[in-house]
Amino acid sequence: MNRLKQVSFPSRILSRHVGGNTTYAWEIAKGLELRGVEISQLRSSKRAALTALMETWQGLTVPAKPGFVLHYSADTGPLLPTRAPSVVTVHGVASRWITTARSARQEMIWRTRVQRAIQSTDSVITVSKSSADDISEVFGMDPALITTIPHGIDTEYFAQPRALSDRLQHLRSTPYVLYLGNIEPRKNLIELVRAFSLPQLKDLGAKLVIAGKPAWNAAETMTAIESAGIEHLGFVDDDERVALMQHAALFAFPSLYEGFGFPVLEAMASGTPVICSDRGSLKEVAGPAFLFEDTDADSIARGIAGALGSSAGTGHSRDAGLAWAKRFSWDASVDAHTEVYEQVLQR
Repeated sequence: MNRLKQVSFPSRILSRHVGGNTTYAWEIAKGLELRGVEISQLRSSKRAALTALMETWQGLTVPAKPGFVLHYSADTGPLLPTRAPSVVTVHGVASRWITTARSARQEMIWRTRVQRAIQSTDSVITVSKSSADDISEVFGMDPALITTIPHGIDTEYFAQPRALSDRLQHLRSTPYVLYLGNIEPRKNLIELVRAFSLPQLKDLGAKLVIAGKPAWNAAETMTAIESAGIEHLGFVDDDERVALMQHAALFAFPSLYEGFGFPVLEAMASGTPVICSDRGSLKEVAGPAFLFEDTDADSIARGIAGALGSSAGTGHSRDAGLAWAKRFSWDASVDAHTEVYEQVLQR
């Protein structure tokens, strides 16, 4: 048997934090290292087009050494078949359901690159059953050839009490609803901001806090946040992220589509009640969370007002949420990834 010895991930994901894809790659890499597997990185550029060429060239030139696997962990990868055994993780296909994720040109480029990555690697991983369905439908894959491996959550890390940092001390005495994540059209933050201008939430005196940095096509969303006077904290470090979740009255996540939905489980693991949409994988991941009836501002306002007004409901959501989050294990995820790596090493 060709035992797994080394896995190489894209440096564009592993060496800088770009959101859930980085959390995923870090956790898998960390788990592999604990199992004695060496981790290396594929070189990249700040320019997407050049990175595509670099990853393709490395895939063509890196030899098929014993026990070595290339893992393109963030949707895209090589444009031509790799010499070494290789895997790509496709996290989801938002554009099967919504048109706000990317422009038409951006979507065409993204789909072309994902299609080439699927055709140029030996195995495809995804992170939820709904994502597997989307990949099968959009890219014409046999579902049996897609391996679904859910992410994990480090519940002990998120449950450990954190104090709010100095710059967040003003929130100690202010009940707030929190959104935390990247700022991009898919997250539906414009409707969330509008919801807080409606009477249901104005009458409650509810405060919205948004944490996260602008990402994909964020200009319109940022304008809406700034025009409404919503508190936007920008990037928060790991300790601030956990503290914000732990001290929030409610975590709101009205996303139009998720391949997995890390923030929902992170908030649950932090002991905070969650309300979210049921789009994409969230119908699988959200478990005992409150659900929005729809994703427009009126539905979001009604949902948040109802959740905040139900002390029994938020108490149940808090307890049940933590128990639900514990079902998602990084150890199990790393073990499942290792099985895929071992399979491609035998081809």
